[in-house]
Amino acid sequence: MLEIHDLSVSYGPIQAVRGVSLSVAKGEIVALLGANGAGKSSILKAVMGIAPRSGGKVRLGGTEIDKADTAAIVRRGMTLVPEGRRVFGQLSVLENLRIGAGANQTLRRNTTKNCERMYALFPKLAERSGQLAGSLSGGEQQMLAIARALMAEPQMLLLDEPSLGLAPNIVDQIFDFLKALQKQGLTLLIVEQNAEVALDIASRGLVMAQGRIGKEGSAAALRSDEELERLYLGAS
Repeated sequence: MLEIHDLSVSYGPIQAVRGVSLSVAKGEIVALLGANGAGKSSILKAVMGIAPRSGGKVRLGGTEIDKADTAAIVRRGMTLVPEGRRVFGQLSVLENLRIGAGANQTLRRNTTKNCERMYALFPKLAERSGQLAGSLSGGEQQMLAIARALMAEPQMLLLDEPSLGLAPNIVDQIFDFLKALQKQGLTLLIVEQNAEVALDIASRGLVMAQGRIGKEGSAAALRSDEELERLYLGAS
């Protein structure tokens, strides 16, 4: 579904990503792990056309998207749930959802139907449809951010630190839902510092350090790797 080859990302003189290559198969969940500042978020932003690529190739479903802008990438079937949720706090839940369909004229015509689908997935959002997004709890805002991304009917979902700032029980709910989405055929690439929760639902993991992938393997192998835990995941 997603192929990244020799991707580099630079912000002026600072090179955040250094020749990273990875792939995500259709229907797979892959966890991209590592400490803060390792370059994980820069990869997602570069793939979505938000951050500048200084080198490399990106393919979605076999088609190169290097020159596509963000709206075109969304229309091709990939959306991003950004770090910190980034909901529009002064707009209602319903208005936030409608924005999620904005890049696709066909989807805008089916907004009501798709909103109802999101409310079926997230009943709490249905209860708060007219409520300002900024007044929601952190967990509800994360649900809204995911639902907004799903409004574009993507084939692949990128998530940047979906557990950030959430209580453990809410994190479990969010990741249970992500696993359910995968069972429905969605492909997911999840950037996380919380390796334990990410590897619980992922089939594979890749660990970044200083802009490069330092380790990769099956979720089970990474969870049992004591060196990985000590060097990359911050264990004492």
